[in-house]
Amino acid sequence: MSDHIDVHDDLGAEFPANTIEIHDDAELLADAAAERFVDVIVSAQAERGHASVSLTGGSDGIRLLQRVRRSPGDIDWSTLYVYWGDERFVPTGDKDRNELQAREALLDFVPLNPAHVFPIGPSDGPYSTPEEAAAAYAQLVHTELDERGEFDLTVLGMGPEGHIDSLFPHSPAVQETTDYVVAVHNCPKPPPTRVSMTLPAIHRSRHVMLVVSGEAKAAAVAAAVNGASPDDIPSAGAVGIESTTWVIDEPAATGLLLDEE
Repeated sequence: MSDHIDVHDDLGAEFPANTIEIHDDAELLADAAAERFVDVIVSAQAERGHASVSLTGGSDGIRLLQRVRRSPGDIDWSTLYVYWGDERFVPTGDKDRNELQAREALLDFVPLNPAHVFPIGPSDGPYSTPEEAAAAYAQLVHTELDERGEFDLTVLGMGPEGHIDSLFPHSPAVQETTDYVVAVHNCPKPPPTRVSMTLPAIHRSRHVMLVVSGEAKAAAVAAAVNGASPDDIPSAGAVGIESTTWVIDEPAATGLLLDEE
């Protein structure tokens, strides 16, 4: 069972402009998010011959990828370009790497073109500092936008305080207005050193999907949906060009005041 709520007017396109989907639990949430993932990618490939996606880590994001592996629909993996919204600046193969988790959940099991997969540099890679890794990844993002247009889909999880990617409340990273990728230090959640896309990069995505489960995140969901400042609740700043969709479970929706009609 699920509810579908339009937050603002529908654009009349295949994907509603601003919506909230509420599902009974985290498992049904993952199924619905995976279905939307496939639909957006397949639609983009049909329209432009290719598609690009920015992935997230975390339990909800990885569960989504596991579902896509199970039901990939008509995705043409050879024309999909894969990016990450953020990464922990740790060595290759570290269990905290979002890249490793995504590969174990999906990427190593589908026929992607390896030249189309763009992980953020690890701490034991060619970049000795997160600033160097961020600068290199920013160039990749600019190339994507210049050559193939906006990201087709940005997938985001969210923390209990409203953080997305590695953009935490009142941090220099969430306050960034120009650079697309930045180094992040002293994160309140370990590991503390990271590389993250910023809100300006997220705003270059046609479709943004926030996948959130759990009652601990309900207050942040409600604040974001009701127009909080992104500096206070970073997820409030996650807005797509064509659509922004919150796919959440009932516990995460408990803070919302929804029209019962």
